Amino acid sequence: MQHLGHTRSSYQRDHLLHTPDTFVRAPLPGMRNATAIVHAGPAMGAGFTQYTVELERDGAFQLGQAQSFVFVVEGGVILGETSLSAGQYAWLPPDRAAHVTSVNAARVAVIEKPHSAWNGIVPSPITGDERRVPAKPMLGDEAVEVRILLPDDPAFDCAVNTMTFQPGAALPMVEIHVMEHGLLMLEGEGIYRLGECWYPVKAGDFIWMAPYCPQWFGALGKAPAKYLIYKDWNRHPLK
Repeated sequence: MQHLGHTRSSYQRDHLLHTPDTFVRAPLPGMRNATAIVHAGPAMGAGFTQYTVELERDGAFQLGQAQSFVFVVEGGVILGETSLSAGQYAWLPPDRAAHVTSVNAARVAVIEKPHSAWNGIVPSPITGDERRVPAKPMLGDEAVEVRILLPDDPAFDCAVNTMTFQPGAALPMVEIHVMEHGLLMLEGEGIYRLGECWYPVKAGDFIWMAPYCPQWFGALGKAPAKYLIYKDWNRHPLK
């Protein structure tokens, strides 16, 4: 329901907060019983594309020709011949496009990016379960857990992690760096500083951060806050 044009969403030169009340759903080519919410892409100057796909019963869509990361947020899907349930994920190298199908309703996050090979090496496909990835404290802070979903290998030109903050936990500093981010709030709520703006955020929100956008997060509420975060990684800035 619209409240006289009010929204938490905000699009600025160096960041975007994209909240569910402003989502526009539309099918991408080849989709069946599915719609996409495109959060970030080349149209805004981003070096990657991130979108959420909502699949109905007997839904399907085709991944593109770039490298792809698929994370199941709700329900379950079949990627090629591999079954993935909530919390599980897959990474596919470029030119290995696959069909994603669902038996029942599901929601998945998709990140696609042109791949920059290192010494001509292109990794093989991988699958994983976020819940089985060991959690590491961020800079020794046990209240902030990081799970690294892609291998720490220079063959990968991007990183995808989850970060979980206990209530009251926060990033230890305001970060300013050359990496670009795409962030999907999975659980909980908090405050995000982006540039000179401070935003309340909660599960379901998406954030894009351009290179050098000042950024900081603190968790609020009585439950942990958790997000899925992408960044370009492992490449010289001239690449």
